[in-house]
Amino acid sequence: MTEPAPNRTRACTQFGRGDIERIMMSLFALLGILVTAGAFFSLISIRILRLPTTIGTMILSLSTAALFIAVGHRAPILHLFAERLVGEIDFNKVVLHGMLAFLLFAGALQLDLKHLAIERVPVIVLSTVATVLSTIFVAWAFRSALHGIHIETSVSGALLFGALISPTDPIAVLDTLRRAGAPRQLSVQLAGESLFNDGVGAVIFLAVLGASSGGGFPTVGVFVWLLVLKAGGGVTLGIGLGYLTYRLLCVVNSYPVEVMLTLALAMGGYALADALQVSAPLEAVAAGLLVNGQARTLAMSKETLEHVERFWELIDDLLNVVLFLLLGLEILVVPFTKIYFVAGLIAIPVVLLARFASVGICVTVLGSFRTRIRGSILVLTWGGLRGGLAVALALSLPGGYRYEHDLWLLVTFVVVVFSVLIQGLTLPMLIGRMTQPTRVA
Repeated sequence: MTEPAPNRTRACTQFGRGDIERIMMSLFALLGILVTAGAFFSLISIRILRLPTTIGTMILSLSTAALFIAVGHRAPILHLFAERLVGEIDFNKVVLHGMLAFLLFAGALQLDLKHLAIERVPVIVLSTVATVLSTIFVAWAFRSALHGIHIETSVSGALLFGALISPTDPIAVLDTLRRAGAPRQLSVQLAGESLFNDGVGAVIFLAVLGASSGGGFPTVGVFVWLLVLKAGGGVTLGIGLGYLTYRLLCVVNSYPVEVMLTLALAMGGYALADALQVSAPLEAVAAGLLVNGQARTLAMSKETLEHVERFWELIDDLLNVVLFLLLGLEILVVPFTKIYFVAGLIAIPVVLLARFASVGICVTVLGSFRTRIRGSILVLTWGGLRGGLAVALALSLPGGYRYEHDLWLLVTFVVVVFSVLIQGLTLPMLIGRMTQPTRVA
């Protein structure tokens, strides 16, 4: 017999509330575990390992994941718990549609606008031309290398990998530059490029992905149109929302309200850009740069400025630790195949050589017109770190043979781990040895 409508409604309401409560408890418990582990790993990194918190956190989380895998056959419930914990996290959504909003906005607030204006031409060229060239170089060279170990890939698949691995990761780069002691010119170029080239890489990635799913291949016209529409739309939206926030900051003199306004800009602007399907990363960068310049100098008191800077530094540090913790633990759910791991090892020199070639071409051409630092090509190459953004894009690939999801995911993970641990730890030493002022004729 059919249940009366009022009872059905009450039952559905009760079920919905209970379901929401269970979800919220699960999310809270997950967040609690991540923050606790991040705090514990950060403490060990600083006090025992004497390493930067992000790199130390990644090493410890990788070690923990390896330990879970090693003891999994004796204590399967422990490994199952860890694997389930990481499996509950949608890395693509957490990074691309969550953490990136805060991290890019905070990164834009830290840029030196005066020097960014001076280095605007190299930043634009590196974030566009170098990214496109690197994508093509990686796709061609790595596809040829894979053929040598009997792994056949499609042209579109190789281009997808080139597009997701070519942009430098702003989170990894900015964290490393804080302690590298790089000359101002190179520091601004690396930081500026890493903040802006995500939009270019994402446009190429989405264009190739959309074309490959339709059985076609994107033309140059499609790339240019998407770049103008997505990237231009994101920058325009960021400037507009940043200016609106600046006007609101002008009419209030209360640092809690002003901090909340910057937080609303970072979160609300990113969400709106996602909804409008324009480049959300570039929207966050543009909005952050406008607050960094216009609002910082004309709308904020000294007290407000101090609180805003401390708030965003704290957000930046906290999310960096959590991101690198997730990156390390992601090994628990990355599908491991020996031949794919070998492919990942091959990808490391391929990606570095592609970065060296693309940056070298751009810097050499620009060097005919401007002063540059000796060894800048090597520093820009080795300092082009890859991080969580590349893994998030790899995870966004659909499953199935057509997209070679498992291959690109494991290869991306190997490249990212090498980039963060080896390049990140040795970059300060390279900068110290290579960067001596000289004038190029």
